[in-house]
Amino acid sequence: MAVSLDLAFVRSQFPAFKEPSLKGQAFFDNAGGSYACQAVIDHLNQYYRETKLQPYHLHPAAQKAGAQMDLAHERLASYLNVNTSEVHLGPSTSQNTYVLAQAFGKILKAGDEIIVTNQDHEANIGVWRALEARGILIKEWQVDGQTGSLDIGALDSLFTERTKLLAFTHCSNIVAEINPVAEICTRAKAAGVATVVDGVSFAGHGLPDVDALGADIYLFSLYKAYGTHLGVMVVRDAMADKLGNQAHYFNKAYRQKWFVPAGPDHAQVAASRGVLDYFDALHDHHFDATDSMTVKAQRVRSLMHDAENALLAKLLGFVAQHPKLTLLGTADPAKRAATVSMIPQGQTPQQLAQKLVDQGIICGAGHFYAVRLLEAMGVDTNTGVVRLSFVHYTHAAEMDQLIAALEKALA
Repeated sequence: MAVSLDLAFVRSQFPAFKEPSLKGQAFFDNAGGSYACQAVIDHLNQYYRETKLQPYHLHPAAQKAGAQMDLAHERLASYLNVNTSEVHLGPSTSQNTYVLAQAFGKILKAGDEIIVTNQDHEANIGVWRALEARGILIKEWQVDGQTGSLDIGALDSLFTERTKLLAFTHCSNIVAEINPVAEICTRAKAAGVATVVDGVSFAGHGLPDVDALGADIYLFSLYKAYGTHLGVMVVRDAMADKLGNQAHYFNKAYRQKWFVPAGPDHAQVAASRGVLDYFDALHDHHFDATDSMTVKAQRVRSLMHDAENALLAKLLGFVAQHPKLTLLGTADPAKRAATVSMIPQGQTPQQLAQKLVDQGIICGAGHFYAVRLLEAMGVDTNTGVVRLSFVHYTHAAEMDQLIAALEKALA
């Protein structure tokens, strides 16, 4: 029997919903950063009060600080179904991909090939394209200009014996179509090609089972998944061994420092475990206890996805049928995440977004760093799109508020 999300419980875990200055404001800009849950805020507050010093040193407070950071890595690894040694917490996903590109640049040779898409956020495109200066050949796996979709059948023809890496997104931050990551990674592995998957636009809707996906590297932004402003980077151990230590040479013995050369933000790393505390609470409020982390993580993912799906169907139906709106991407809610991008007729995206903001709708307009995708779809990148994004804590009344605001703004 399907379990329905207890929205009152969920919203009680997020202080933003009790904040007087946000009263009446419907939050539809989650793709740019979600609200932080109470557990994260509590851990951050505690760290700054009790353990704001150099972690891992001899004093008990320093030992406590280090233990909190270690626990954050362990908890994230358990939900992502990977080894603790494979979880790295850097300043942002953009910074993490930059470090990765520098690492690959050291082991690739002139004439080697990297495949990128034009569907991704620029953070998972530009850093790889920059390696062209070192003689690396960049191939582009191109979207359909009408739908923004990637054709899986076209991928095999791009692989050659010189192809070393495929970088693609789990879910576009514009068209929001969920790509079949496991199938893509299986095809890449069969061709001897490593994979880097940008999961930023997916993870806020439920942390994935990275082991099941088969990606060599998986990235997402924790601040878009109810946490602190960090980038989570899973580098499977075998891939880490190939890339090697990117930090100070004397830190080679510490695997979790390899891909964070600037050093970790101690407080934010320690506080990030609050996201998993929230997920544990979400699970335990709705389900019987289980000893299996795989089962627990899957239950939480499904709970969040099912809560979003009904609201997503309603919004997609409205946008797809409105004569003054053009929807980007599929109108099938089963194939996409809860991010909806549109282009209005008779006004710019910025003008429409401002009218929505004036009615208490938190949203944005622009290209959202997906310039190449919008160019491929014939969209003016100077104005871009209106993007409306939500997650499991969004209330049906807020969706009604959004649709009413759209109707008024488009009249």
